[in-house]
Amino acid sequence: MTSVPLTIFGANLLREELHQLKTKERRIVIDAIAEARSHGDLSENAEYDAAKERQAFVEGRIAELEGKLSAAQIIDPTTLEADGRVVFAATVDLEDLESGAKVTYQIVGLDEADLKLSKVSVTSPIARALIGKSAGDVVEVQAPSGPREYEILEVRYV
Repeated sequence: MTSVPLTIFGANLLREELHQLKTKERRIVIDAIAEARSHGDLSENAEYDAAKERQAFVEGRIAELEGKLSAAQIIDPTTLEADGRVVFAATVDLEDLESGAKVTYQIVGLDEADLKLSKVSVTSPIARALIGKSAGDVVEVQAPSGPREYEILEVRYV
């Protein structure tokens, strides 16, 4: 199995979700199945079918999270020695050369990407364009709205 890159924060999020699913969601689903069974005929019991579907989802998600965590390569950005280059887990300050707008992104794993939190997936077009570059470099990103140019203002490992 290939390794899954995660920041410490992302790994902790997955561990928390796994804990929640194993300790709370599983119990809720088991109780729902027991309740539905107590209503009698299972062949025409919509509550039972819904509870079994929920159980399948929860167990599938548990297996998925356990697999990702077992294959995780957890990267602590504070220990990176990348000599100012953009690497996985780096935080990058950018300036859009067309509009002058300044943005900050952290390059993270696919499971922890959240644009609202300025976290972009390592597989995103902007991350792929930034990897390996340094402060002062200009990168062209193939965005859905067309190509955009950014100047890298600063690369941080926090």
